[in-house]
Amino acid sequence: MVSRSGKVRAFGAALALGAGAIIVLGGGAANAEPPGVPDPATAQSELEQLTVAPDGSMDGYSREEFPHWHTVDGSCDTREEVLKRDGDGVEVDSSCKATSGSWTSPYDGEKWTNTSDVDIDHMVPLADAWRTGASEWTVDEREAFANDLENPQLWAVTDNVNQSKGDQTPDQWKPPSESEFCEYASAYTHIKFVYKLTVSDASKSALAEMLGTC
Repeated sequence: MVSRSGKVRAFGAALALGAGAIIVLGGGAANAEPPGVPDPATAQSELEQLTVAPDGSMDGYSREEFPHWHTVDGSCDTREEVLKRDGDGVEVDSSCKATSGSWTSPYDGEKWTNTSDVDIDHMVPLADAWRTGASEWTVDEREAFANDLENPQLWAVTDNVNQSKGDQTPDQWKPPSESEFCEYASAYTHIKFVYKLTVSDASKSALAEMLGTC
């Protein structure tokens, strides 16, 4: 298990305006993405190194075992940091809540301007992580996983697409847009690799198939 510091760097530059409003300059494009998505060759190499094992038990699982969202900077929590990072022209209020901006969901290519239409998805779902090794971690380690801004674990996506994904694995769910198979498989594989989580035979085959589209 790779340890995670509780400190996470803040994304984007902020410009204070008038009565406490803040404009946050995000990634400069509406399709900004999390850091650390490996190139296809690296992802393929990481996939080959994953430990293949049947999924474990869900006994003892709850989302509360993975505390999120935690405070990152001032009043900004992890969700707000992802919205700032992945959005374009994001403006936030004095409590760090996004009040305007636009977000393009990488799973389906849809563009949204209302944060209620945007979910923050865990690339490797929390329940998936629990079944494949995280049940043995400490709560602090699970909290770091659930709030990881240093790896491609957190994505701003269309809310109903995220809900359709749920805790399903790559053999059960794929992005609606086939053009996103490569990025999704690369990011998912990398998170499994970084955190030394196991993968089922079926998921490994699905990931290999999607990496084949790169």
